[in-house]
Amino acid sequence: MSRRRFWDVIAASLLLVLVAAWILRKLLLGLPDIRSLETYTPPLTTRVYDRNGDVIAEFSIEKRTLLTLAQIPVELRNAVIAVEDDQFFSHWGVSPKGIVRSAIINFIHGRVVQGASTITQQLAKQIFLTRERTMARKVREALLAVQLERNYSKSEILQFYLNQVYFGEGAYGVKAAAHVYFGKDIQDLTLPECALLAALIRSPRGYSPFVHPDRARNRRAVVLDRMKSLGLITAQQAAAAAATPLPALRPLGPSNVAPYFVSYIQHDIERRYGSNALWRGGLQIYTTLDAGIQQTAERVFNQRLSEADQRMLADWTRRQKEAAEDPSIVMMSSTPPAAVQGAFLVLDVKTGAIRAMIGGRNSIFNRATQARRQPGSTFKPFVWAAALDSGMTAATLVDDSPLAYYYDGSDWRLMKGTTDFSAISLATAPFALSPDFKIWVPADFDNKFLGPVTLRRAIAKSRNIASIRLVERVGPPRVVEVAHRAGIVSSLNPVLALGLGTSVVTPLEMANAFETFANGGIRETPYSVERIEDNKGRELESHEASESEAFSPQLAYLVTNLLKGVVNSGTGRYASRLKRPLAAKTGTSNENRDLWFIGYTPDLVAAAWMGYDDFMSIPIHSWTAATTVVPWWTEIMGEVLKDYPKKDFPVPAGVSFQKIDGISGLLPLPTCPRSVLIMEAFKDGTTPTEFCPLDHEKDLAPQLEALLHKEWGGPAVEVSSYPAEAKAEASTMTVQVSTVSEPLDEDSEGAGRGL
Repeated sequence: MSRRRFWDVIAASLLLVLVAAWILRKLLLGLPDIRSLETYTPPLTTRVYDRNGDVIAEFSIEKRTLLTLAQIPVELRNAVIAVEDDQFFSHWGVSPKGIVRSAIINFIHGRVVQGASTITQQLAKQIFLTRERTMARKVREALLAVQLERNYSKSEILQFYLNQVYFGEGAYGVKAAAHVYFGKDIQDLTLPECALLAALIRSPRGYSPFVHPDRARNRRAVVLDRMKSLGLITAQQAAAAAATPLPALRPLGPSNVAPYFVSYIQHDIERRYGSNALWRGGLQIYTTLDAGIQQTAERVFNQRLSEADQRMLADWTRRQKEAAEDPSIVMMSSTPPAAVQGAFLVLDVKTGAIRAMIGGRNSIFNRATQARRQPGSTFKPFVWAAALDSGMTAATLVDDSPLAYYYDGSDWRLMKGTTDFSAISLATAPFALSPDFKIWVPADFDNKFLGPVTLRRAIAKSRNIASIRLVERVGPPRVVEVAHRAGIVSSLNPVLALGLGTSVVTPLEMANAFETFANGGIRETPYSVERIEDNKGRELESHEASESEAFSPQLAYLVTNLLKGVVNSGTGRYASRLKRPLAAKTGTSNENRDLWFIGYTPDLVAAAWMGYDDFMSIPIHSWTAATTVVPWWTEIMGEVLKDYPKKDFPVPAGVSFQKIDGISGLLPLPTCPRSVLIMEAFKDGTTPTEFCPLDHEKDLAPQLEALLHKEWGGPAVEVSSYPAEAKAEASTMTVQVSTVSEPLDEDSEGAGRGL
């Protein structure tokens, strides 16, 4: 070689070295800092658990959970190494032998059938690089792999990889894959299952057992054969695993249990922690929900409301046919009734924990927490509590007789002398044509009047007139104050019709307020989350009880004892089929727009509501809460309460029992029939001291009128005006109910009627 040619070769070589060095420098400058791997946190799955530790929901953009290498089965580690990088423990990040081998195999087949990337290279690509297919990216991938091998042990690299690799079906990492493909915890995987997961890495969609079962079976056989050739399993194990059937169906993930409750949790967590923490943070949220109670409630709820839809449609069809045959019949609606909606809640009496929540059917609107509806007569316990708190007793007489009010432009005033509807008609006749003259004639759905009755019988039969007289006696503001102390947070109008449920509230508020009575006067704030942990198991928060004494134990017990009468002999007696101590109240609002039933035991309180979102009336006017909601409430709680012992409400100190005449509310004489004697509860110092003066063989009406006059210090209705706090707009007070065309039993309820 001539001297000139020699120097030309040297110059060319130096130039190539310089160019290569420049290119390498450019590539190295563009490499990310591999030390970020130590703090790298991929998007993790947040899981929501019920009170028993079962997963009820997941929130994630990628299904993923991080594990240590020791938590991953050895067979799964071996399967992945065997098929993806059998030289993993001997190479330094890049495998020249693997590159040569894959090049030869690909040349023989005329296409790419085997890759040359090591596990370390795959990890570098997944975490630090894009998916672009360029030579520069491949070089950077190799350079990163070498750096990773220099800075991390093989075990650390394998652990990172197995938690990062994508297996399809939204599953990132081996733990998520075990759940998605087999519905198992990772430690329970078998050899054929480990081999199938390893088979998926090359092409998750192409080798999916749910999409391409034949390809998946063949690819799994390749994995098993590689494991056998490497001495990781025996030939017998490989053959047995290869013969194992593939999973044919996707295992059910967290079932669609309690969608309204889960949504309620979601909004709460996003508000307090942010969306990023919920969807990417891998939180572990342990809730108060009892999935068993929830599933029972959902099954019965959906079934019974569907049956109600069918009955209303059948009734509408029948009336359509009758209208077609008789032109004199006018149909209220030419369209079939829509599907009725409802809500159902169960709270733990002692803690306020939400055990079940149903917010409706086929809707995202949560009626259990968001719907503000008129509670009807379920509001009456607050009226009776205010009456008892003011010194009355369950034996106090209250008048259930007709009364009417007129609006004089500034105030509602009682029309004196209106003791029956004939008198009301005569009194109002001169003003019938005046557009400014408004009349409110409260009544019950059955249009009956019982005359003087005890507070016990009045609430058992849900008498509206009695409620109005009690509100008038104690004052509407006092009733509002009692309701707010119990747990109602909505604004309440302090009007005489308040006890008929004219102000709107949510089912959750009502359940919470009834829970206060069940809990001996202690108000607990309802809650849904017991504790939250981060993705490393560190506790972020745990529930702390928030309780306050709303009422004395004596007052709470007396209200509960009255509400037991609703079940034993009143509008809620269908629920007595549960054959256990139970306190409850029915409620049917104006024009049958809202049907309620709320009941409780010493352990649980459950609230049920049924109606239409657009405030339309229930089409079958004879339906009330007592005949419609109570049956399905009872069916749900009949199953739920099987796991709870039958026990009565504890009687607090300061409450004693006395046998009384249930008609007069006074101490009985030997002449009082045994059939009217009851054992009544009284706060100490309020027990009756007078004996019953009634002659039960004669007409009781005038005798009871005399007793009522004596007890109330004169006719309760003879007042001419009401306190300023009781004033309200006419639209609030003129709550009316259409007069029914057929007689109903005295268990029916309603708000009133207009003239």
